[in-house]
Amino acid sequence: MKALILSGGKGTRLRPITHTGAKQLVPVANKPILFYAIEAIRDAGITDIGIVVGDTHEEIKAAVGTGEKFGVKVTYIHQEAPLGLAHAVKIAEPFLKDDQFVMFLGDNLIKDGITSLVEAYKKSGANCQILLAKVPNPQDFGVAVLEGGRAVKLVEKPKDPPSDLALVGVYMFDHHIFEAVNAIKPSARGELEITDAIQYLIDHGYRVESHLVTGWWKDTGNLEAMLEANRLILDTLETNIEGEVDAESQIAGRVSIGKGTKIIQSSIRGPVIIGEDCHIENAFIGPYTSINNRVTIIASEVEHSIILENCTILNIGARLEDSLLGKNVKIERNGRKPRAYRMMLGDNSAVGVI
Repeated sequence: MKALILSGGKGTRLRPITHTGAKQLVPVANKPILFYAIEAIRDAGITDIGIVVGDTHEEIKAAVGTGEKFGVKVTYIHQEAPLGLAHAVKIAEPFLKDDQFVMFLGDNLIKDGITSLVEAYKKSGANCQILLAKVPNPQDFGVAVLEGGRAVKLVEKPKDPPSDLALVGVYMFDHHIFEAVNAIKPSARGELEITDAIQYLIDHGYRVESHLVTGWWKDTGNLEAMLEANRLILDTLETNIEGEVDAESQIAGRVSIGKGTKIIQSSIRGPVIIGEDCHIENAFIGPYTSINNRVTIIASEVEHSIILENCTILNIGARLEDSLLGKNVKIERNGRKPRAYRMMLGDNSAVGVI
């Protein structure tokens, strides 16, 4: 069995962060989202992985490499434009051939992994297995209609959703999916939709099984989902302090502090992860915060946020929360007293707080 990870797309819902980087490499709990997908696939016993890449292919390749560090073999498949999930399957046929495969959207996270789901699919004899989850906003997803527990109709991002069962970004197929992706036509938005391909399988008598995901699942395509995914991952964090914490600082709860990091006269209340070579002084770092490498935070408070590498937060005078800061962002107070901040800043930004 093989795997296909989709890591193309422009990540428009995470702009400006994704103006300068791949959305699949934005870190959750200081690990790129894409790495969680690779590890979940590897843990399911699949080691031959194709990654579909687009404009950010150089960044993806630099981060993942050959796959050796994950214990897998990676083949890169270039998609010239984001022409739909079914198009990604279509161009991957030379890699996938006649093998069964898992298709995993590279910006999705599933708490319990996919090992049991892969095993169930192998035993089922089905031509396709889809994963479903109940969501409050089904109009933003592909949606399934079930009869007797079996999918009978799929609709992509319907204005009037026929159910609240969204397609989770993990699918399992056999080679019959290539018949489907070669038969369907582009949708109104100019893409080959995977929902249309699966509907083709249903309409032509192929066996499509569905499985309801009961643990948490996150499509990390926007700020709120990124922060929620970060919170859920940090809830599994174990304390590991490798940096320096002075006697005047307080550490409470589950906190991970990387090598070379210095905590001075500060309060860290977990779950919190802080990377390597950071400088935290006279600061409060509150729960559900991920701070990447080489970050400086002085005389400031941060909570429920994701701070990427090389950021600087100085004397801001109020708590920064519910925020995602890109690389090399600098925020500092310029004299006027602020009341609150909520920010999403792209790489290389500089902000003077008023």
